Amino acid sequence: MYKIPEEKKEELRKPLGKIVKEIEEKINGKIVSVGDMVTIYLIKKGFKPNIAIVDYKIERKGHNEKFEYPFKIKVKNPPGMITRELWNAVATAYAENKNALIEVDGEEDLAALPAIYLAPENTTVIYGLRNKGMVVVKVGSEERKKVKEFLNGIGE
Repeated sequence: MYKIPEEKKEELRKPLGKIVKEIEEKINGKIVSVGDMVTIYLIKKGFKPNIAIVDYKIERKGHNEKFEYPFKIKVKNPPGMITRELWNAVATAYAENKNALIEVDGEEDLAALPAIYLAPENTTVIYGLRNKGMVVVKVGSEERKKVKEFLNGIGE
């Protein structure tokens, strides 16, 4: 569906929210975690993401953490892409309105984009930014607009 061109990858390194090393405050509403390290961190800190998007790798290496969710969606998503399958899985997880684990065969890094774009009001999306920390995005119309403009800029 979307293949991120090399020249656009630098743009993705600009955070869509606030960069933090730790999450101290309470988070209201839905929490969506993108990435294994972020998901593990949140669970250990007592936050249970409503939707967790993982690929069972941290910096491209496997790990042994298990994620317990009653509703699981398995998708394929190659690196540098957002497949229709991944996009639809995020949409389904929101629509089902129950805690969901999206297991990605491939790479989940770009899942933050559909997670932000499709997020209902009162949703916080948290994703990792390599060597920087976590990006906390309290999703609103401005954040959705930025994602839409980015995706429109690369075309389908």
